Amino acid sequence: MSMVNPLRAYAAVTAAYWAFMLSDGALRMLVLLHFNSLGFTPIQLAYLFLLYEVAGIVTNLAAGWLAARFGLAATLYGGLALQIVALAALAQMDPAWGITASVIFVMAVQGVSGVAKDLAKMSSKSAVKVLAPSEDGGLFRWVAALTGSKNAVKGLGFFLGAALLALAGFQAAVWGMAGVLAVILLAVVLFLPPGLPGRMKGADTWAGWRSRDARVNRLSLARMFLFGARDVWFVVGIPVYFQAVLSDGTDEGRREAFFLIGGFLALWIIAYGAVQAFAPRILGGRGQPEAATVGKAILWAGLLVPIPFILAIAALIAGDPADWLTTSLVAGLLLFGFVFAINSSVHSYLILAFGAADRITRDVGFYYMANASGRLIGTLLSGISYQLGGLPLCLATAGMMALASWLAARRLGQG
Repeated sequence: MSMVNPLRAYAAVTAAYWAFMLSDGALRMLVLLHFNSLGFTPIQLAYLFLLYEVAGIVTNLAAGWLAARFGLAATLYGGLALQIVALAALAQMDPAWGITASVIFVMAVQGVSGVAKDLAKMSSKSAVKVLAPSEDGGLFRWVAALTGSKNAVKGLGFFLGAALLALAGFQAAVWGMAGVLAVILLAVVLFLPPGLPGRMKGADTWAGWRSRDARVNRLSLARMFLFGARDVWFVVGIPVYFQAVLSDGTDEGRREAFFLIGGFLALWIIAYGAVQAFAPRILGGRGQPEAATVGKAILWAGLLVPIPFILAIAALIAGDPADWLTTSLVAGLLLFGFVFAINSSVHSYLILAFGAADRITRDVGFYYMANASGRLIGTLLSGISYQLGGLPLCLATAGMMALASWLAARRLGQG
């Protein structure tokens, strides 16, 4: 550790994570908008992302062990390499395949991408724990900077994916991303400083994957429901609703809808990332006692709950699509994003504050396993709730998940 320049290592890890998240956001929009245009139902669209989330659950359990055995650099390289493999495989898809074959193939490719994403995420977040300065709130600031900037880049990826689909088409966009990511992987391998820590002592074994700290387990439960609350509307519901409202069915109308939907989701993710980056200032995190941060985590979890319920009521009252509803949705979901970002940022700080330094990859892996579980539940419920009850049920389901997150967060204050 003493031979590693912390700032240089942090910059290299952040750059690699940025590149990955740019491709991850673009790939999600490419898949969603392309297959929705092909006539996939909301539930079929949700299926496309299910294995992605299942892979994340499994990977987060195994990734902590892999990083502890082989080092954080190895798992970071592995995540980038697997994403390139997933993109190259997706480019092989034949439009002549039937719906069932297409769903199975894309689910499998998305599963590989899910493994890649969580290897990269766990490696980057764990590296911050060992690289960040311990004094003057350094950990909170470095975590917030990494997480906030990452989401801003992923937001650009959402817009990039929609734009590439509109301008270049599905296959050309996928091949282009694979090529760029390959160049970035080579650059990271060449420039990442040697000696990035992360290996554990030989006495630690696979059986120790679960956290021994009740606070980590409680925080992980709150995290699971928090991300479920977002993905219930984010993955299928809102994009499908906006595509139905904004597109007139012509090729020109579809392209315009792609830009508008990609632009909105990009704006949401970028704004969410910006709020995360400023969360330490908003929360007054520098040097404050851990108990005070826990109290704020509980408060902000509660503030999220009414927002999706209010939007669900508005959608129910409107019935058919209306201009005022679209405006209300945009404003309400941006507010949801602000409160959600504060919750996410304080969680990201608390998991590193709670986690033991000698098993940080395990605790972070377990925490992100819960994160992936929430996305899995939210993804499935997004397709089911939208198909069964339209936008009102989709948003009300998000509200129930937010309520469950607040109830779980309240247990953090029990010591």
